[in-house]
Amino acid sequence: MSDDTPSILKDAESKMKKSVEVTKDEFTAIRTGRANAAMFQGITVEYYGAPTPLNQLASLQFPEARTVVVTPYDKSAMSSVENALRGSDLGVNPTNNGDTLRVVLPALTEDRRKEYIKLARTKAEDGHVSVRGSRGVAKKAIEKLVKDKEIGEDEGNRAEKELEALTKKYNELIDEALGLKETELETI
Repeated sequence: MSDDTPSILKDAESKMKKSVEVTKDEFTAIRTGRANAAMFQGITVEYYGAPTPLNQLASLQFPEARTVVVTPYDKSAMSSVENALRGSDLGVNPTNNGDTLRVVLPALTEDRRKEYIKLARTKAEDGHVSVRGSRGVAKKAIEKLVKDKEIGEDEGNRAEKELEALTKKYNELIDEALGLKETELETI
């Protein structure tokens, strides 16, 4: 077996693994009935003229399933944090008590749940496309090795079968994560 074949497969597997991780990360940002820190990751606050991630400016606590208490480290940033939360796509209206901001997430309507499920399926399909892209690059590399006579056809076929098995494995992992997210979204 050529030294290139295992490295091609290893590289493809590492890229496929990364695709699954990215897809799972994107799923965590999709809101469910419960509040979680991942929902606030994309929120940036104008702080001294620079866009700063919310988690660097404030602590988040989750006393109840749909309630978040945001405590800015610097009290002078309170109004900026409040405006950033209001302007986010979470659809929330924080209450300011002077020291903290209390955010109550609205209950998800049936239509909103369906939208989020559709969004999750789109993210899963993006993950599948990424996995297939990694497979395509590896397949071309294997075919080139066979064409250049660096490996035999049998070895090339074996490597391609291994590549297909990897592709199937990582696509199934994405489908499994999607199934969990859909179940989470359908649970009231």
